[in-house]
Amino acid sequence: MNYALGLDVGATNIKALAVTANGRVLAHTSISTNDTGTPAWKQNVLRAVHTLSSRMRREPTWIGLAAPGMSAKDHLSIVTMPGRLPGLEGLVWQPCLRTRRPVPVLNDAQAALRGEVWRGAARGAQNAILITLGTGVGGAAIVDGHLLSGHLGRAGHLGHISLNPAGALDIVHTPGSLEEAIGDCTVKLRSHGKFASTQALVSASKRDAEARRVWLKSVQALAAGIASLINVLDPEVVVIGGGIAKAGPALFGPLKGFLDRFEWRPSSARVRLVPAKLGDGAGALGAAWNAMRFQG
Repeated sequence: MNYALGLDVGATNIKALAVTANGRVLAHTSISTNDTGTPAWKQNVLRAVHTLSSRMRREPTWIGLAAPGMSAKDHLSIVTMPGRLPGLEGLVWQPCLRTRRPVPVLNDAQAALRGEVWRGAARGAQNAILITLGTGVGGAAIVDGHLLSGHLGRAGHLGHISLNPAGALDIVHTPGSLEEAIGDCTVKLRSHGKFASTQALVSASKRDAEARRVWLKSVQALAAGIASLINVLDPEVVVIGGGIAKAGPALFGPLKGFLDRFEWRPSSARVRLVPAKLGDGAGALGAAWNAMRFQG
């Protein structure tokens, strides 16, 4: 039986799954990346491939990979990923994995959106946005069925849109970015040192007025960013994923309220706002989908 193997290489874990052409997951595994600042982590990718190939008792027909960073124009490597996973930049995976077919590579958020559109919360959508809320804010966009990549591959870095031109510069030098407004990386600054994580802030917001003010200000910024992206990309669905999305009603309740005020709704058309469905498996699933459809 033909199957695709999808790999999602993260700084903490490598998620891998074997999947049929119609999206049925046959086997999966997760292995610690063990990024120690050397290229040795690549051996764990090989171990993940070997583990699933052994379970399936045959080599995969296709292999696709997702990873953080910006994918190259030929979609065969990550062209830039500073600070993490040394050896990832410029690495072409086909010879490393000893496979007959090219191994296409997607940015991890792009792969997650592909997975959600294929089998998840945005299933079947032709126009969709994914925003991942975690330490930083990532994202991806599909417009008229096409994943946006752009001239250099920067398209889809939705966390780096500017909401405040007078704000502090983020890691890519965007002033007052969406990432700075709601990413876990700035929650200590936004709460004046009172909270070290968004999870703690959200928990306190249920009983503490100041914590609630800080949290709602962050959610309002997210709503403003989403409304702006809706005006530019005109999606039918916006998927919210990442660790902060686990706040559930504490996030989606006020977010929908702000969007009722901010969203442009011609003829009363409302963009669907949904939580991501596939969890940690979205990127690997999207990588597998991409491998089956990639023309090398």
